[in-house]
Amino acid sequence: MHQYKGRLIVHTGSMFSGKTSSLEKDIKRFKIAGYKTLVFKPSIDTRFDNEKIVTHDNTSLFAINVKDFTEIKLYLENEDADVVGIDEVNFFNGDVRISLDVVDTLLRREETVVVAGLDMDYSAEPFEIVKELMVRADYLYKHHAVCTMCGADAWVSHRKTDSEERIVLGANDEYEPLCRNCYNKLIGK
Repeated sequence: MHQYKGRLIVHTGSMFSGKTSSLEKDIKRFKIAGYKTLVFKPSIDTRFDNEKIVTHDNTSLFAINVKDFTEIKLYLENEDADVVGIDEVNFFNGDVRISLDVVDTLLRREETVVVAGLDMDYSAEPFEIVKELMVRADYLYKHHAVCTMCGADAWVSHRKTDSEERIVLGANDEYEPLCRNCYNKLIGK
């Protein structure tokens, strides 16, 4: 797996598309190959477990809670890692340039960075950090859930509640994956 040394791997797509499962699979493969891995998750994500990344399929992976990319950088000043995993990268607030600088620093140190996150919010607007990471990725995987209305590949995570906040933590009760056509019909476009 040395071909991934110093590479950026991005898993993105709608909710329920398998992004976190793919990140978890990548991290487990790197561990099997003997690489030292560290995984981070945003402290805002308290849905399942504070010290684990938990997939919708109920598999889990230990993760370190951090507020932002600056905390990741500080943590890695005292810990060595060959591979750094970051889940729900879209939840990190802060200056995108600082976040990208942290990722670039890790890549220059020939650490592999694996991230997973939503590419768009509930209103189909891109998350800036994910948009920037996508164009910098050595390996980019756009995952698709199944549209709950028609069964096509889902494109967006449609929020079923009335909240207009950009980030609302949730799962099946708050969100449903929809394809572009069903989403546009639902919102009247």
